[in-house]
Amino acid sequence: MSSSIRILYVDDSSLDRELVCDTLEKENGGFEVVVAASRADFETALANGEFDLILSDFNILGFEGLQVLEAVHLKDANLPVVIVTGTGSEEIAVEAMKRGAADYVIKTPSHIQRLPQTIHAALERKHLQEERRRAEERIRRQVNYLTALQDIDRTIASAFGAQLSLKALISKATSLLAVDAAAVVLVNFSTNTLQYTATEGFRTDLSKAANIKSKDGYASRVALEQRIVKIPNPMNNPDNDFLTEFFKEDGFVNYHGAPLIIKGKVIGVLEVFHRSYSKRDQEWLDFLNALAGQAAIAIHNAELFDRLQHSNDELIQAYNATIEGWSRAMDLRDRETEGHTQRVTDMALRLAALMGFDDKEQLHIRRGALLHDIGKLGVPDSILLKPGTLTDEERAIIRKHPAYAYEMLSSVEYLKPALDIPYCHHEKWDGTGYPRGLKGEEIPLTARIFTIVDVWDALRSDRPYRESWSREKVLDYIRAESGKQFDPQVVESFLLLDL
Repeated sequence: MSSSIRILYVDDSSLDRELVCDTLEKENGGFEVVVAASRADFETALANGEFDLILSDFNILGFEGLQVLEAVHLKDANLPVVIVTGTGSEEIAVEAMKRGAADYVIKTPSHIQRLPQTIHAALERKHLQEERRRAEERIRRQVNYLTALQDIDRTIASAFGAQLSLKALISKATSLLAVDAAAVVLVNFSTNTLQYTATEGFRTDLSKAANIKSKDGYASRVALEQRIVKIPNPMNNPDNDFLTEFFKEDGFVNYHGAPLIIKGKVIGVLEVFHRSYSKRDQEWLDFLNALAGQAAIAIHNAELFDRLQHSNDELIQAYNATIEGWSRAMDLRDRETEGHTQRVTDMALRLAALMGFDDKEQLHIRRGALLHDIGKLGVPDSILLKPGTLTDEERAIIRKHPAYAYEMLSSVEYLKPALDIPYCHHEKWDGTGYPRGLKGEEIPLTARIFTIVDVWDALRSDRPYRESWSREKVLDYIRAESGKQFDPQVVESFLLLDL
């Protein structure tokens, strides 16, 4: 957070403005206050300035604090507004908070002294909300990437021959990566040259580049270094005369190349080109690398390189890394349960192994456990992170998160065997659970296993509303719930674990 906090303070009372500004100056909290003494001053400052927070009196000549709220949130829904007023009505405070105010401070000597702390708390909440939004966006983007990889898998499988497979791949790559052009360049081992095999989005004639010596060009550098290579301003970094002219004619200002590797051997390069500058993050680079892996697979499936065997280990690792990223993002969203996902995953696998699940089955259990709470992405922050007691309506929304998980993940083919845990881990043996009220063996066994593990970790962890339970107290609870919440046979196995 910036050391200088820029605040727009809206108040038409000079005495009140002096009181508030003096309080903030005495705090020496790095506050930079811009004062608006009228509606016109406020509207001008809001339109022309950038602020970290808005302070507003509730009653302003020709303007109410709630109208200030509305005007601020029309410009930036995430900009916190703290109402600072001498009107101490509880109804006004409630209405202001319902309309989106970050907090409410009354102008009395005892209350106004807490104003700096109130400002810092509001800005910290904003910071945490921004972190959660970024985490959620990252998860949604990764889900889209994962779904796209599966679509490309199906496209490649249905295409006839490497040429068609690669054309289909780079056509999708151009769109998914948001680039202007893409090409697959393959190594011709007999002539020691690189050949453009499939292209998309170019303005110039690439026939001149049909054969490039393996020591020339950016593709050769990618193949040699066996990693993604980025070239900013390629026109200013010529490798040969043709490429310099080529980049100028096509207007490219940025280049990325990813190696196509099969069993440790580079067989080509996936190149993508940009005609405008755009920052690319690590997720984008990972997806480019995954697409390069898909291109290599397409070539292998077409048996252009029949000496090499197909291996998709890196792709599976990318899938698993994506799931790990989702679970870490979920923990970030709710810091009170940080580490919970990894702990319950580890314990679920131990219990599954004890009950005779094989390695393949445990892989699906691991994925389901890591994703068990992903449906909470569909629950608003105002409910999920509410510090007080939930209303019946809010509890009903919370109970929809297993169904949300099913909706999010059921279209991802390779996650279907793992869906039982996210979808059914709140079902109970006696049929009183949710979302479907399944009973007994209607509940998938993997979900019955995970339910016990989930409850164990929750009760053994501190929460804002209670301290963690002792080992003995939790074990007594699990025994008491055998045949009610939990499957009795699973309870017996659980009690054999070294807890």
